[in-house]
Amino acid sequence: MSTYRPLRPGPVVCVGETMAALAPDPLRPLDGADLLRVDIAGAESNVALYLADHGIPARWVSAVGDDPFGRRVRARIAAGGVDVSGVRTDPERPTGLLLKDPGTHGTRVHYHRAGSAASALTPEALDDPAVADAALVHLSGITPALSPGCRALVERALRPDRPWPVSFDVNHRPALWAGRCAADILRPLADRADIVFVGLDEAQALWGDGITDAQTVRDLLSGPRVLVVKDGERAATAFVGTAAHSVAALTVRVAEPVGAGDAFAAGFLSGLLRQLPVDRALRLGHLTAASALRVAADHGPLPDPALVAALLDADEETWRAAVID
Repeated sequence: MSTYRPLRPGPVVCVGETMAALAPDPLRPLDGADLLRVDIAGAESNVALYLADHGIPARWVSAVGDDPFGRRVRARIAAGGVDVSGVRTDPERPTGLLLKDPGTHGTRVHYHRAGSAASALTPEALDDPAVADAALVHLSGITPALSPGCRALVERALRPDRPWPVSFDVNHRPALWAGRCAADILRPLADRADIVFVGLDEAQALWGDGITDAQTVRDLLSGPRVLVVKDGERAATAFVGTAAHSVAALTVRVAEPVGAGDAFAAGFLSGLLRQLPVDRALRLGHLTAASALRVAADHGPLPDPALVAALLDADEETWRAAVID
């Protein structure tokens, strides 16, 4: 197991790409849409926004193009209460773009991010003063897929001599790994982090059918002090050392599942930073995930604070019976 790096005062620094996102309005298959809504999309900035919603100081470090999409991305994230002082404007490369294509079997995502400003990030981004005072650095498995420089950034962030703890969301995006073996890259990266988030389904897709439940994921990833295995609409299990804590997922009216994993990570991290018991941190993760599930965008408003407080303290029967709509 990796050396324990205690959380310290300071912001959570989230490092990674955020793109402009175009989605049909109203939601329908892209090839039949007349209007597109402009939004933003980025795993790490989603986490930062939800952390800020919970009152946790959050900072986003990245790069955007010197273009209207880049200005929109920066402004939207800043408006959510996130510190964007570590975001660089690249005068030569564009802001990345994605298109959402909703369908009967889920939403396909088409990326236009090759050569983007954020794909040119390098390990030197970690030398920015915006990272120096981090209580925690949050990364995802998307970043090392973007370019050799981005992979080197993540490798450096996870060096054994790093001054801050690192949380890492495996966040496997198969479309970004064409021609490369994501499994062989993401496993050692995850195993060096302090806190790791991974879905049971993505662990199975990456590392084989021998993974049947949360415990087999823990057997594979023994390095992180805290490992959270998310099992979709069923439950999430947090391993702290060898101890396992499992909390059932909430019943939620789902508009679109995109962004729910980022929201869960932010809620769980907020719970840890507030020094809640692990079971309560898992509940806060589920409650925050509900915010993303209820909207078509990646980021939605948190449930009513009174409801959150009541459900955090509810008995098991009340928790399992709750419906978020």
